[in-house]
Amino acid sequence: MKPKLVVTGFMGTGKSRVGRAAAERLGVRFVDSDREIVTHSGKSIAEIFALHGEPHFRALERTAIAALAADAEPAVIATGGGALADDDNFRALKRAGIIVCLAARPEVIAARLARSGEARPKLIEGGKPLLDRIVELMAERAAVYARAEATLDTSDLTIDAAAERLVAIFTALRERRCEPSA
Repeated sequence: MKPKLVVTGFMGTGKSRVGRAAAERLGVRFVDSDREIVTHSGKSIAEIFALHGEPHFRALERTAIAALAADAEPAVIATGGGALADDDNFRALKRAGIIVCLAARPEVIAARLARSGEARPKLIEGGKPLLDRIVELMAERAAVYARAEATLDTSDLTIDAAAERLVAIFTALRERRCEPSA
């Protein structure tokens, strides 16, 4: 099985948009684990959090990621921002491919999220200003994102430039994995 490209990172770093563009460049399918959850549950992420809570969402996420990781077809998989915090998710994705974390400066993330208008349940916890909550949550997840094999800062990159760099990182790491030992 060829390694998949697994794109993770904080919300607003471009996982879906950059991941989709990278998949096009690699000639493989793109799958977003959050979109899979929405499709299978018939509810938005915000609705799942509101109606059933985060533990239920994480259980759905674990099931979706296990299925995506087990699929033999090459793909680019974008995960939710907290997916790697679950050890089962991390192990499944690590076995399936190469994990690259997208990052961005907190103020860039805040601006991107404000433009998106999408409900983000984890950002309203605690009732803090958006930028403060982003900084807090990023600090909480720093060790989780450090599990990735590489990190790409998308703060000052276009979608196309970020996708090009992502593909280059993936290709280099994939080739390094396949080098014969001496």
